[in-house]
This record gives sequence, structure tokens and C-alpha cells, in this order.
Amino acid sequence: MGRPRGLEPPTSGTTNRRSNQLSYGRHMPLPAYHHSGRCQARAKSARFTQGERAVKGAVEGFAPLAQRPLHGKRKLRERRLHVTLLRRRESHIRRLRPLRARLSLITMIDLGDSVVGAVAGQPGVQRMPTSKAEIFQVRRFAPPDLCADLIALVEQDRRPSTIADDNGDAYFRTSETCDMAADLPPVQRVESLITQLCGIDPAYGEPLQGQRYDVGQEFKPHTDYFTPGGRDFAQFCTLSGNRTWTFMIYLNDVAAGGATRFKLLDKTFQPEAGKLLFWNNRLPDGSVNQATLHHGMKVRKGIKYVITKWYREREWRG
Repeated sequence: MGRPRGLEPPTSGTTNRRSNQLSYGRHMPLPAYHHSGRCQARAKSARFTQGERAVKGAVEGFAPLAQRPLHGKRKLRERRLHVTLLRRRESHIRRLRPLRARLSLITMIDLGDSVVGAVAGQPGVQRMPTSKAEIFQVRRFAPPDLCADLIALVEQDRRPSTIADDNGDAYFRTSETCDMAADLPPVQRVESLITQLCGIDPAYGEPLQGQRYDVGQEFKPHTDYFTPGGRDFAQFCTLSGNRTWTFMIYLNDVAAGGATRFKLLDKTFQPEAGKLLFWNNRLPDGSVNQATLHHGMKVRKGIKYVITKWYREREWRG
């Protein structure tokens, strides 16, 4: 099936794969009731496909047992059965919780389709109409108060930006960079927003980074992935692999300049406070996508602030 285009919801195997994982081959006893004459309870085997809801519903079905006016040995027997089923329910829920946690976060297997499927249909998500790359934007993604807090962090700890595979051009990247500590409340807040949107396991993410562009500063056309075979490829990619997805948030409006231009896609995005721009740095076969070459254009008036979140092929071990 071809790759989705425009703003149409993409079709992917994400939902099916997740359903197949939930429908694993374990069985659990589920109750069945028969109220003809006297109350009889028995457990029957059924496929554990509905997760916690099925377990919860099973035990709720036994609730009448605790409310029936029973006497003597029969009362004791029914009470013991009720307690046993409650304990069994708690046991299944404890086993289910870590499974649900694992399944709720997308791993890097088929990550392109998974992220596209996760964001499809979410309010405000717009996909760029091109078959050359998977690139999206969400306006007003970050609220104003969060943007202000992040700008303050950038101003506090900014330093000159650096590049990999330095080509000797001292003016290739003239911005300033700020590495943001993961335990800071504004950082945790924006990390949570991004995770909720895309579903990528945070373990695959690099630490959040901020950038500041003053008048005349820019980042000339570049890619976010590290060029395979490049001089610094082994240094940056040996442990965690190459970069996959980029999430960039503009923190303020810029008076003039500062746009992000994807030259090969003939598309330019203007800075807007709170706007999220994100794209896949890879092709469907896992190779790097050269069409994601982009230019952080010169600021002509004012100051430009952005934050960037990159994800890797494997868990981050920076």
C-alpha cells in the first residue's frame, strides 16, 4: 500500500500489531452464572483478550454472591469463593500493568508507520502534502507560559552551538545552544506533551536542547541525522544508533526572518510561538532521508528561540 499523502489519515499496521500483542495465548478463569433454583458458580476458560476490563467485569459479576442472604456452610463456601476470585483479579491486574505500559509506548520497530499512525486524526496535526518525507506541524502545541519558562532556561545556560563533521565553515552554525536538565519542571512538561502526541518511548530520546538565534545568526542547510560513513558517525552513533524523528518547537514569534526552509521539498515554515514542527529523518527502508535537508534561516530582526527533541534507533546512552 502506498504511503499516505496530504492530511488524510494514514493506514498502518500499528493498531493490528498492538491488538495481536494484547491477544496473547494466555488463558484465565472467567466466571459464568446460573441462577435456576439455587446459585451456582463455576469458572470457565476464556481467551484473555480484553485485558483489565475483562478481569474487572469478571469479578464484578461475582458481586451478587457477597450480597445474597446465605447461611451456614453454604455462606462460608460462597464467601471463600468470592475472596479467591478477588485475589485472582488483583493478580491478573498486577501482571497486566507492566504489559500495558510496554504496549502504550512505541518502540523503534516500524517506528515510521507507528508515529504516523499515532498522530493521525489528532486535533491540530497537519501533514505536509509530499511523498518525499513525513513532515508535520501543530500550531499552538506549547502554551505561552511553558514557552516563557523554556526561553528563560535557554537564556540562563546558552553556549556556542557546535556541529558534527565540521566542514571548516566558521559561519555554518552561528546560533547558541542550551542543554536542558531532565529534572526541571518545564522540561518534564514539554517531554510529556511530545510523548503523548507521538507515543515514542522516552528511553529513545536525547535530552531536550534549546537554541537561540540573534540577528544575523543561522544554521545553514543541514540534516539532523549523522551521515553514515562520516567522520564523526562512529562517535555519535555507535551506542544509540542514528537519529530517527525530530521534534522542534518555536518558542516565540520572530519580527523578521528565522524561518525553517526545506529546500528539496520547496517548503518554508515561519516561526510562530508554540508551533511544533516534526519530521522523520528516515525512509521506509530505514535509510536516511536526504530530503529532510533544512536551513535555519538568518534572523533579520528580533531573537528566535526553539527547543529540539531528537529520537534514536536504540535507547539513548549518551
